[in-house]
Amino acid sequence: MENTTAAHKLILASQSPRRSYLLEQAGLIFEVIPSAFDESSIPLGEPVGYARFQAEAKANDLASRYPEAWVIGADTIVVIAGDILGKPSSTADARAMLRQLSGQTHQVMTGYAIYNRSRDFQFSDTVVTDVEFKKLADPEIDWYVQTGEPFDKAGAYAIQGIGTFLVRRINGSYTNVVGLPVCEVVEKLLTEGVIGYKR
Repeated sequence: MENTTAAHKLILASQSPRRSYLLEQAGLIFEVIPSAFDESSIPLGEPVGYARFQAEAKANDLASRYPEAWVIGADTIVVIAGDILGKPSSTADARAMLRQLSGQTHQVMTGYAIYNRSRDFQFSDTVVTDVEFKKLADPEIDWYVQTGEPFDKAGAYAIQGIGTFLVRRINGSYTNVVGLPVCEVVEKLLTEGVIGYKR
């Protein structure tokens, strides 16, 4: 796939290397400009709406500065029994999150938004994937935490990294768990004529 014209500039409003990698794998040409939106300014709320609102705020921040561009915003959260798990703030916090997820099925929700201010275009949605963890022994948790991987990840794990060994099965989009529902994002960009198939 490719951008249909040079005028169809794509911006990813995220500094996540995982989201960049997913879009690159889909063949898209884009610029990374992290949003300056303060995620902590939004109080926790109903999970599906919370993830979508965060994505909208990030996309809106960049769209207001680059009105001719197509901006993609995203926010991924981990939810178990209605509780939102953010990024762990300490080693003890990471251990507690992993113990909470151990042997349970949780949801990974990614809100995504696509904005183009000059065309008055706004679209957003939330994709949900069920993820089942195996039962974790304390030595497994301690070993994984000491790798350092959990500390910048919602829910204290990375399915595409070392944390792949934690996951027994998923039901839904894998890329959504990584950080961006690529199928849905690409479908919307195709529908709007932002990208097309190279012949």
